[in-house]
Amino acid sequence: MQNLTNKEEEIMHILWKLKKAFVKDVMAEITSDQPHYNTLSTIIRNLEEKGYVSHTAYGNTHQYFPIVALEDYRKKFMNTAIENYFNNSYKNMVSFFAQEEKISAKELREILDIIEKK
Repeated sequence: MQNLTNKEEEIMHILWKLKKAFVKDVMAEITSDQPHYNTLSTIIRNLEEKGYVSHTAYGNTHQYFPIVALEDYRKKFMNTAIENYFNNSYKNMVSFFAQEEKISAKELREILDIIEKK
């Protein structure tokens, strides 16, 4: 699975949300820094070349849909982030979020309960 640019990832989130979409549908979902229609079309075709998206043709128009599931991308993204930023340690990751006050003691106890139940 190839890495995505920030804009490609943004477009993928829209496609995961919409399930199927024409370029104009994706365009309508972009709230800030809206690219030109042709630029967006190129980004989506790049996603297709990278194997994230496929399409159904209706004459000259294409309806795009994701072929990589959000969960599969999430796993790859998280594994890469943990490897690159937390020395491949989940403990370091959780410690980081605890120190940044992004996770509470209550949430940590809930996580421990999940781990202990498995």
